[in-house]
Amino acid sequence: KKYLGAEIGFMSILHTWGQNLMNHPHIHCIVPSGGLTFDGTRWISSKKDFFIPVKVLSRKFRGKFLFYLKKAYQSNALKYTTGIQELTEKHIFHSFIDKLYKKEWVVYCKPPFGSAEHVLEYLGRYSHRVAISNNRIVNLENGYVTFKWKDYRDNNKEKFMTLTVDEFMRRFFMHVLPKKFVKIRHYGILSNRNRSTKLQKCKELTGAVQSKSENSDVKLS
Repeated sequence: KKYLGAEIGFMSILHTWGQNLMNHPHIHCIVPSGGLTFDGTRWISSKKDFFIPVKVLSRKFRGKFLFYLKKAYQSNALKYTTGIQELTEKHIFHSFIDKLYKKEWVVYCKPPFGSAEHVLEYLGRYSHRVAISNNRIVNLENGYVTFKWKDYRDNNKEKFMTLTVDEFMRRFFMHVLPKKFVKIRHYGILSNRNRSTKLQKCKELTGAVQSKSENSDVKLS
């Protein structure tokens, strides 16, 4: 109620790689700037500077993430790969969690650049592609692969990286998701079960629905 007083929705897309193909799991989210009143009769737009301050969102995300991490640990659902086996020790794991609670987590938020279509087009580049495209691969010779990458820490400079074929394949296959893993998810008013009810109502309230008489070939957008 303090920030919006309405039911929101969002979609999230998992992105696991960085430009150098190393493991860099993170999610991109699209959050509409408003929501549906709880009685379903009105659309409430958020304030101009959005409805949740970044620090509040960051700490909420930290709390939720660590809560479920601890829950997974207690149910023995975690897998410990090379280099982190020591976390199987209870006191070491709890010490690790305590350090994470003391760190400031950062959730990066920004307004959409352009229209809603531009936002979806931008995220579409991540949602249905593999970790590296062919046009970034410069050379394959004598058991080595050279590819282009952007170093975001160095003013987005374009650089070249050369790896052995084995290392290149190792990095590439880190980003092949498990079978049936869902990488795009929808929540709240955007969730699958609400598409024909709450989402439809939002479209009507915001004037996003075109009638068949206006254009019989246009689908609901």
